[in-house]
Amino acid sequence: MLAKRIIPCLDIRDGSTVKGINFGNLRNVGDPVALGAKYAAEGADELVYLDISASSEGRQTFTELVSRIAARIDIPFTVGGGIASVDDAGRLLEAGADKITVNSAAVANPSLIDAIAAKYGAQFIVAAIDARMIDGRWVVTTHGGSRPTDRELFSWAAEVADRGAGEILFTSMDHDGTKNGYPCDVFARLAGLPVPIIASGGAGTIRHIADVLTIGHADAALAASIFHYGEILIPTLKQELNKQGINIRL
Repeated sequence: MLAKRIIPCLDIRDGSTVKGINFGNLRNVGDPVALGAKYAAEGADELVYLDISASSEGRQTFTELVSRIAARIDIPFTVGGGIASVDDAGRLLEAGADKITVNSAAVANPSLIDAIAAKYGAQFIVAAIDARMIDGRWVVTTHGGSRPTDRELFSWAAEVADRGAGEILFTSMDHDGTKNGYPCDVFARLAGLPVPIIASGGAGTIRHIADVLTIGHADAALAASIFHYGEILIPTLKQELNKQGINIRL
């Protein structure tokens, strides 16, 4: 059995790390390079950097920042935000990113996933999906959660897997930043897909993370607030998960 992964997420706006609640009320929490290096030293398995304003502002992810991260960090990291073409993906991979995520552009043009996977391989592409519950249905959103679409979470997740995404990063907008726990039933359903699932949105306690990795059958737990504000330290988290019999890299 593959070890479960712990992945701090750093949302980037204007070159700084920010964090909010339900995709709003953003606060600056530090330098993305220094924070990433700190998490790597503490035992994070991977990092995710998301340029959260790139798609809504119509600009490309800041490649120079990716280069600086790659120069400082010795664990895999994924970069997303504003990736709208195979060339965009290639530029970030060449700058040092280990994987890229696509979200808004892939919803608008699903064949983008096929094209990136065909050129670089499925292992380099993560499909990020942001969704919220609307009238009893998980509605996929784009542009940093600001635009609801006509796509439904589970059918879209199955499609991106079929098109060649190597992993799926699902964020529940309803749970994001609330620290009230992940929607484990949703992740358990997504776990039926043939690709690893990264759980995002709602981590507040070690129990929340343990639950999404066991009850939710997620392959990785992504969190932000609890790490940024020092509420849970990565070494402590991993030791506790290990004590609970969860396969984790110590």
